[in-house]
Amino acid sequence: MAHLGAQSNSKCTVYFWDKDRLSNLPDSLLCHILSFLSTDGAVVTSILSSRWKTLWTLVPKIDFQDTSIRGRSVSPLRILYSVLAQHTTPILSNFTLSWRSPCDSSHFDNWVDTAILRNVQTLDLHFECGQLFELPHTVFHCKTLVGLELYGEIELDLPPSFQLPSLKILRLCEICYTSDNSFSSLCSACPNLEDLTVIYEFIVGNVNIVSFKISLPFLKRLRIDFISFDTEPPDYKLEIYAPILERFRFFGYLSNMVFLEKLAHLIEAHFIVCGLGHVFEMCYSDKVFKIVRALNSSKFLELFPGDVECIGSGYIYPSMFQNLVRLNFKVTQSNWHVLQSLLVVAPNLEVLVLDKHYYRKNQLCWMEPPDGSGCLSSRLTTFNFNGFEELGHEAEFIKYILKEAIILNTITIKVSALHSKESVLKKLSMFPRHSTTCLLTVEIDDSLE
Repeated sequence: MAHLGAQSNSKCTVYFWDKDRLSNLPDSLLCHILSFLSTDGAVVTSILSSRWKTLWTLVPKIDFQDTSIRGRSVSPLRILYSVLAQHTTPILSNFTLSWRSPCDSSHFDNWVDTAILRNVQTLDLHFECGQLFELPHTVFHCKTLVGLELYGEIELDLPPSFQLPSLKILRLCEICYTSDNSFSSLCSACPNLEDLTVIYEFIVGNVNIVSFKISLPFLKRLRIDFISFDTEPPDYKLEIYAPILERFRFFGYLSNMVFLEKLAHLIEAHFIVCGLGHVFEMCYSDKVFKIVRALNSSKFLELFPGDVECIGSGYIYPSMFQNLVRLNFKVTQSNWHVLQSLLVVAPNLEVLVLDKHYYRKNQLCWMEPPDGSGCLSSRLTTFNFNGFEELGHEAEFIKYILKEAIILNTITIKVSALHSKESVLKKLSMFPRHSTTCLLTVEIDDSLE
């Protein structure tokens, strides 16, 4: 760890070794530096000098991945037990364990219990080794636990009564639940939770959860991913009570979702509906637009309301999006009218980004509103269109933006390599512009087909 310096003159360069300044730092600072490494990486530093030999054992963090040490003469199992035996810090700020090797469930219990005995604050478990591991009940009685992340082949079988009063962050990613109310019961036992992530896969043939209840008065961030590979969308009910929610993300199949309290504090929302839903279910669009209307307090909104014909019967009015300053909209041939409705009710919009999600369908998608019936934000300064294909309705929309946006500064059009950006720029430059300072650019995006 010595520092190599140099002095030079016209004839030669003389190198010299400076003393090891890093090793002279106090233990607390060195441990902080080592905390940015995985445990495997921190252990390697023990060979630097006697000063470093035991420093890694004082780092209040264990971050262990069995895949990073496969192929060595000693098994990952033995190495992990050796690490736990030598690690001496009484309080673990973080215990992260990623495991893909076959092992007995008793080892899983021992590792987790060891972390709990060390008053762990953040417990992060990723298990993908072809078998289920039941989370030890000691976790549900850990009063020091601030963050809990469970991923993969971990099963939740909750004790009859428990509380996690210190838990602020909870991430449940594709794990298993022993009963339909396991998820809701866990949420209710975390009264001070501020950040919740749920990634749940509905599996054909399994007993899936059909009722999700989130009642968390201090929740600020919520992410929900509902995944299904079935031809029929899942049927579930999701109730959310989060009166001070600031950031919301939903991705996946939409069934029955309801917010029990107005989201008055919402800052950022991402609402991405996937799959076709029940194409013939007329109330499907009502479900979609009920959620869209509930997000009307957000300042930043990413929206993809789905791609089914029944979306055409939905509406946003009378909800107003007074706070909305940035809109990212994934547009298809079926939801242009949703975009048009949003532009009417977002008087303070500054940035509009369109991502096109259909290919070469030159049907009637966008219609300029009659004079006096439309109202594009007078504050719009930036407009991006990703995936422009020179279709008639796409050009008409750009023409509308150029004509109505009073203070537009930049408009960026991205096309695939199949198009000539010079030709596209020439055609679009012919449209009249309300803003004399607007800069129009066309770019080739290699990610576009």
